[in-house]
Amino acid sequence: MARFALFSFFLAALFSMVLSAPVIRRAFQELAYADFQISDNTAGNAEALANAVFVDPFAGQDLATVDAATLKAVQTMREAAESAETGEFNPAISAATGADAAALSVGKTQNKVLKLTGEVQALNIQLAQAKAAGKSTTSIQSKITAEQTKLTNNITADKANAGKASKGVA
Repeated sequence: MARFALFSFFLAALFSMVLSAPVIRRAFQELAYADFQISDNTAGNAEALANAVFVDPFAGQDLATVDAATLKAVQTMREAAESAETGEFNPAISAATGADAAALSVGKTQNKVLKLTGEVQALNIQLAQAKAAGKSTTSIQSKITAEQTKLTNNITADKANAGKASKGVA
């Protein structure tokens, strides 16, 4: 009986330590475009979907502490979204007709939201790091303003398409 009481006490102590342990946030992971693209759904929620890819993984993290490999991963994924836009969406839209062309066009808008969200996040990381290092941030801030304007315009376009079919590219 004493062994059972000791075991129960030990198990309860171990269980309470597990529950009180800090939650470890999953680090940002570089993914292939097919694994993070957001265009195969219904329009209207591209902002939330793009934030889930590029912004939410950094929630609660001081962006000044993001390492170079992670920043590079954000930039690489953003570049993949840009390549999909110019190399895949544009030719697919030109070749398609009717509802297929319309869905691809809506998907392209969602992809632009994704691409620009990645760009703004990469710039926000660079801004935080420049501030932490005591460097000038004027150039970075100008880029953020320009990219944020484009992002806002594409989010508005996506919301105007709310409920419409959206089609991505392979």
